[in-house]
Amino acid sequence: MTLIKSISGIRGTIGGKVGDNLTPVDAVKFASAYGTWLKDYSKKEKLTVVVGRDARISGPMIHNLVVNTLVGLGIDVIDLGLSTTPTVEVAVPLEKADGGIILTASHNPKQWNALKLLNEKGEFLDGDDGMRILEIADAEAFDFSEVDDLGEITINDAYMDIHIDEVLNLSLVDIDAIKAAKFKVVVDGVNSSGGIIIPRLLKLMGVEVIELYCDPNGDFPHNPEPLKEHLTDISELVVREKADLGIVVDPDVDRLAFVCEDGEMFGEEYTLVACADYVLSKTPGNAVSNMSSSRALRDVTTVHNGIYEASAVGEVNVVKLMKKNNAIIGGEGNGGIIYPELHYGRDSLVGVALFLTHLANKKMKISELRASYPEYFMSKNKIELTPQIDVDAILIAMADKYKDEEINTIDGVKIDFAENWVHLRKSNTEPIIRIYTEAATQENADALALRIIDEIKDVAGL
Repeated sequence: MTLIKSISGIRGTIGGKVGDNLTPVDAVKFASAYGTWLKDYSKKEKLTVVVGRDARISGPMIHNLVVNTLVGLGIDVIDLGLSTTPTVEVAVPLEKADGGIILTASHNPKQWNALKLLNEKGEFLDGDDGMRILEIADAEAFDFSEVDDLGEITINDAYMDIHIDEVLNLSLVDIDAIKAAKFKVVVDGVNSSGGIIIPRLLKLMGVEVIELYCDPNGDFPHNPEPLKEHLTDISELVVREKADLGIVVDPDVDRLAFVCEDGEMFGEEYTLVACADYVLSKTPGNAVSNMSSSRALRDVTTVHNGIYEASAVGEVNVVKLMKKNNAIIGGEGNGGIIYPELHYGRDSLVGVALFLTHLANKKMKISELRASYPEYFMSKNKIELTPQIDVDAILIAMADKYKDEEINTIDGVKIDFAENWVHLRKSNTEPIIRIYTEAATQENADALALRIIDEIKDVAGL
């Protein structure tokens, strides 16, 4: 069973049985639930929804099903066609639309697809709204429009260019400095829409671009999650071409990773750290990331006299805390940059433009920039438990065990020690505890994880 229904949308593998996988029936059902919820939420007679997709092979099929379902509900659709997640997020408020749907399974392999749902601000729905949509879908409480009240489709394929223009117009993006640096960059677009929009952005900033896997045919040449073990091709090409750096995005272009001139990874965790360093140096303020992100962002924020705070894991939680703290930059350690000057969504285009401006101003190699930041290493593990074990009780016991340390329980249990930290979270779908640790060396991070795992097993009686 690979159909996952959650408050943030629906995702699954294409084909199979209705309700077990992401079939055409499931796509229509969930689009119907979203449109029905939006009618009630907006209290408006006539609604408009922006729809865009990544380059997955199943994209055109799911796209047509979703768009025409909305039309059947009497909702007008602005169809962006091939697009990116941040592009749709930018388009919703610019079009004064009532909502948006992005058809992408993000970093999942090509057999997956998903519907990601936005409100009128172009932001992901909160938990209450997402739960209401799930209830509508389960009840199949849909009321479609009669023939004279059907919605209309307006095709607008200009939004990737509009998005680029919005990024280039940001006050902290210094196009002249980037042009003067004469960067040579390799781009891995994983054969999705990032293969179009990232090279286009770079060329407008005077960057020499070498394209790798930039044909948006949806045939991902490697696992699309931008992790080191998946990126050997671009690492080798950066060195062979004597490029200044490599840029990697995931299929929907909301995660960003860099490769140094020597072929080593800059580190997804440090994408946000570097961008925040630059932004905070120019516009002092506060920063936010989630609880499983690197402590390096806290260190950089403190250097610039700002206040750092961690949210629960999940983009919607990061955004909520950013608004509360009036943070000027935030994001997640998976390479997601949220810069409210443009919009409250993870945006690789914003990240690329801010990062290259920072690198150009520093006048140093990207490896030298990476070496200038605090050095931290992470270890990510999990413990599988039997269904009979009370995971919540284990987390409470661990929090009590370390009650004299700095404890945060807004999302599982995070224990901040002087030199390192551990974050324990339970899975919402299976009896698993996830254990994330960070320390000054990989050995220490791994050792802390092993120690905590042993302690959890003792508490659980394993």
